[in-house]
Amino acid sequence: MNSEIKRATGLLVIEVVNSNANGDPDRESDPRQRPNGLGEISPVSFKRKLRDLAGDHDSVFYRSLPEFYVKNSDHFCVVESRGRDRKSIQSEMSEDTKNFDQKSFLESTFVKKYWDARVFGNTFLEEGANKGFIKTGVVQFGVGTSISPVNIIRHTNTNKAGVQEGKNAGMAPLAFRIVEHGVYCMPFFVNPNYAGKTGCIQEDIDLLKLLIPRAYDLNRSAIRTDVRIRHAWYMEHLNALGSCPDYLLLEALTPKRIGDPTIASTSWNDYEDKAALPEELHARVSSVIDLMLV
Repeated sequence: MNSEIKRATGLLVIEVVNSNANGDPDRESDPRQRPNGLGEISPVSFKRKLRDLAGDHDSVFYRSLPEFYVKNSDHFCVVESRGRDRKSIQSEMSEDTKNFDQKSFLESTFVKKYWDARVFGNTFLEEGANKGFIKTGVVQFGVGTSISPVNIIRHTNTNKAGVQEGKNAGMAPLAFRIVEHGVYCMPFFVNPNYAGKTGCIQEDIDLLKLLIPRAYDLNRSAIRTDVRIRHAWYMEHLNALGSCPDYLLLEALTPKRIGDPTIASTSWNDYEDKAALPEELHARVSSVIDLMLV
């Protein structure tokens, strides 16, 4: 295994076409939207899709991964999974709660087993222990926001079979809620400063890079049929502390709206794509790749 992790800045350019990329539970699952009309995709929503792919070790996708991950699948489980047994997970952190410290935490079954805890951090507390470990992760995703406001379309779903007693047919008023079109930018950051706190290694980051391009394609749903990651930029810095301000890299690769940016777009052609970093910025990083093309 390779324990060295390089500092990196990432940017996802996500196109949403007649889909709901992230519903808002506080607004009856309407696509997330700010008061100014800009659309949002939450970091939690995107990480959920990565976790679902990483945690399904019987899937076609996981079995197609490099042999290292298939042979060592027990080390790439997901702690934030549905139906988890919290007490069982806590017992994996340390058998000795009285002497539970950072060293025992890093040597615990918990750290060796759960990929998402090593990468994104974890908030599990050891019951009865004097110390709890709430760790921020090596990788952080930011909020994805649309470049221009988005139009939300709402339709009523109908069901031929009765959904109410005594009824032959049923309707779900305004239950089908989609964004007509939008281009969102979601930044993410790889910070090796926390690797020693969570046990994250380079192989964990390499798996993340394999997961990102498939996040939406392999997690489609009836309301999320066409969400396209146009670019998944991954820029490694020249040193662990960062060789270029993140915001300069992000701004340089953010597509530019053609025409009035306050009007919702209708297609990808409404944007000027950014295919590469300017030379002066490229010289300040170690590498620039688009994970969608790897």
